[in-house]
Formats: sequence, C-alpha cells, structure tokens
Amino acid sequence: MIPIKDSPRAQRFPFVNIAIILVNALVFYFELTMGPARLEAFINHFGLIPARLLAVDFSAPASALAGVGPLFTSIFIHAGWFHIIGNMLFLWIFGDNVEDRLGHVGYALFYVFCGVGAGLAHAFLTTAVSGGSAVPTIGASGAIAGVMGAYVVLYPRARVLTLVPVIFYAWFVEVPAWIYLGVWVVIQLFTGVLDLAGATAGGVAWWAHIGGFVVGVVLICIFPKCRRHRYMVAP
Repeated sequence: MIPIKDSPRAQRFPFVNIAIILVNALVFYFELTMGPARLEAFINHFGLIPARLLAVDFSAPASALAGVGPLFTSIFIHAGWFHIIGNMLFLWIFGDNVEDRLGHVGYALFYVFCGVGAGLAHAFLTTAVSGGSAVPTIGASGAIAGVMGAYVVLYPRARVLTLVPVIFYAWFVEVPAWIYLGVWVVIQLFTGVLDLAGATAGGVAWWAHIGGFVVGVVLICIFPKCRRHRYMVAP
C-alpha cells in the first residue's frame, strides 16, 4: 500500500521535515559518487553494527564514539533508490503534521530519539537471538516508524489516500489512518517473527521498524505539546 496524501493540513511550514529529507538526499548523492570499495567502507563505519554497539568501552572515547555514533549517522544512509524513495515518501506524508504539533525543535529531537530507539531495539533483539550481528544496519525507516506511531496517536481519524497495486491493476483507496498504520504494524510484526525464525531472506531490520513505532507512540504521549489537541481535515 503506497500512501499518496493525507487529509490533515499542517498550519506551519515543515522546515525540519524538509531539511531531514534534503539531508538524506544529499548523503545518498554522496554515496552515489563512491566506488564499491569506498561505499562499503563508508557503510561499515557509519552504519549501525549491533555487535560493535554492545561491545562499547565507555572508558575509551574513541571506542564509545565508534560504537554509539552510528545510532545517529545510520539513520541518514540508504542502500538504494527504492530504499530512499520509499522512506522519504512516508516521511513527506506523515512528518509535516507531527512537526506541526510538536514544533520545529521538538520534532527534530523527536525524530532523532525515535531513530536511536529503533536502533537500540534492533541491536538488543539481534543480540538476544543470535548473539550479536556484525552486519551494518542503515536507513531512516526506524525514525520514520516513530513518526508514524506519533501520527496514529495524534490523527487517528485522518484519512490516507492509498495506491493499492494488485498484479496489473491499481486502485486508489481512502482509508482511516488507524487502519492504514494498523495494517502496516501487523505486517512488520508478522514479517519480524518470520525473520527471527529464519523464514525470510533477511536484509530488512523489521524490529527496528517495530521498535521505532513503539518509541514514537510512547514519546508523543510524553511530549508536552501532544496534550493540546488540534485536528483539521481538508475539505
């Protein structure tokens, strides 16, 4: 299901949301200028590696920076065109309204916290299941999942115009946000469980998505501005 647009209209210009999209685009452009060897080294250095994160020696600044830094840097790196386009589409659709409710600074902090929370969820679960993974994890999906979690709390009655492709046909369907995002969560959970059981090909950090979503739901109930309800629907 591909989101096309949503019904709530933001009352202030989403400077931070657009800035995040631009930063992701610039980093991806930088990736495209690298050769395969440099790109692999770049991802290994700035991507989140669970085994490295959980082996951090906080008494050694260099080790701490190398292990913890990717919690932040990894959320701005993408693996390909479909990866970045899909992520930025979801951020464009859902991010402006969350920024509208939290304010520019609040939204920036919220986005980073969700990305970090998603990374920690992925790292701890990976370690609990397999003893720690040395595979780098990259992408804004976890942070964006947090934005989606906040969105469904703030705008459950919003409507999302969705493109539903089926084989050679596609339909535009308008569905309530709580249904759209509820289906998304169920898909993540189902696939995440299959992944833990070794029934998928891997390559996607499903539990980072779930962790980010949960962090977003929790944080939006803590941030002060979420208590001042404001809801508008485009005619």
